[in-house]
Amino acid sequence: MPSLLIHRARCIATMDDANTELNDASLLIRDGRIERIIPAHEPIDELLTQVDEVIDASRHVVVPGLINTHHHMYQSLTRAIPSVQNAELFSWLKGLYPIWVGLTPEMVRVSGQVAMAELLLSGCTTSSDHLYIYPGGVRLDDSIEAAHTIGMRFTATRGSMSVGESQGGLPPDRVVEQEPAILKETQRLIETWHDASYGSMTHVAVAPCSPFSVSQDLMRESAKLARAHGVRLHTHLAENDHDIAYTREKFNCTPAQYAEDLGWVGHDVWHAHGVKLDEEGSYLFARTRTGIAHCPCSNMRLASGILPLRKMLDAGVPVGLGVDGSASNDAAHLLNEARQAMLLARVGRALEPFGCDHGPAEMTPRDALRLATRGGAEVLGRAHELGQIKAGYCADIAMFRTDTLSMAGGAVHDPVGALLLCASDNADYTIVNGRVVVRQGHITTVDMGPLVERHNQLALQLALGTN
Repeated sequence: MPSLLIHRARCIATMDDANTELNDASLLIRDGRIERIIPAHEPIDELLTQVDEVIDASRHVVVPGLINTHHHMYQSLTRAIPSVQNAELFSWLKGLYPIWVGLTPEMVRVSGQVAMAELLLSGCTTSSDHLYIYPGGVRLDDSIEAAHTIGMRFTATRGSMSVGESQGGLPPDRVVEQEPAILKETQRLIETWHDASYGSMTHVAVAPCSPFSVSQDLMRESAKLARAHGVRLHTHLAENDHDIAYTREKFNCTPAQYAEDLGWVGHDVWHAHGVKLDEEGSYLFARTRTGIAHCPCSNMRLASGILPLRKMLDAGVPVGLGVDGSASNDAAHLLNEARQAMLLARVGRALEPFGCDHGPAEMTPRDALRLATRGGAEVLGRAHELGQIKAGYCADIAMFRTDTLSMAGGAVHDPVGALLLCASDNADYTIVNGRVVVRQGHITTVDMGPLVERHNQLALQLALGTN
């Protein structure tokens, strides 16, 4: 694997325990790992001729690769569908299920590469994906192969739906699966693809979709399966008021009680959204170290609500960021997601009783960047190898130029703060496992022109039902 020197960066924000930020420092990367951080005062002229590549970082702010903890990548095929542009979660899903039933393996592979390319361009190096609908021969393998092709570090979550409308669930019966088949296929995927080694490029997690689309039995059996194989658990929980009402009506409990009763709390579990968790639920998550994938743009798009982010962080709940589905965002720019998380947290505090006493400093730009890096690493169970620029950690790096129009007048004062406060640029370089996958703002691993063209053809086919 080639060695790489990131040379004399304008600023390196390490996101380490001391929040160290270094000017004019360099990074030596070898064999997919960060070998060392070289301070500005240390001479490195000899090293310049000893490495395979040198990147001049004098006009860049360098941060750990961002980490996306929740996505539905196939939904990039159904962005901006007119019939659901103004829908809340349940009506949005009911409007899109009949379209998604036409998904094919090619659609999943192509949409996955498009979604990952968008993430990589935003400085994201690791992403999870929650695929829970499997028509037309679709398999989770299709998403995993897309990640391998484009070069993204990937947590593939095997979603599922088993309770259709005839049984009181939300999805139509034609998109649900039989539970024994779900569990068998999930086990196959874990045994085939999950790699628990340090620096692994592929993890698999067990991920029944939601309380309104699977049975309690499937939730329990999925938890047993995951823990027997040492993999993580993921689902949606407490996303909006209708979600809360469904759980109360069907199970006579709160979402947090539902999760606890079924064994879905603990350091190996993360839930998407959690917008409507009550105070008791938040303390349960904090006590058990149960994670949350916070998806601010999607929560705003679907009018689901505002996560009490500062309260949860103060209580000790592990929180990472997610872009959520490309049809409910409708974008996948993780740096912008961090910016929106910061801004929404400030607004959310102002809306609380006596909220004006809290002030914007309760969610700072560096807090938001920490959510997008170390927060995501913790939620995905990879805090020991991802989320920091530190010797021995995986060489997952994002580099943003400080001399762009959007950073003008900002980076000169505070290049790290400007990343979150100014308009969200694309990354100039994104490095995954020591490999440059975005170079000078362009994806290096796939030809984006033909990929986008094919993606748009497939999007029309899917929407028109002509595949």
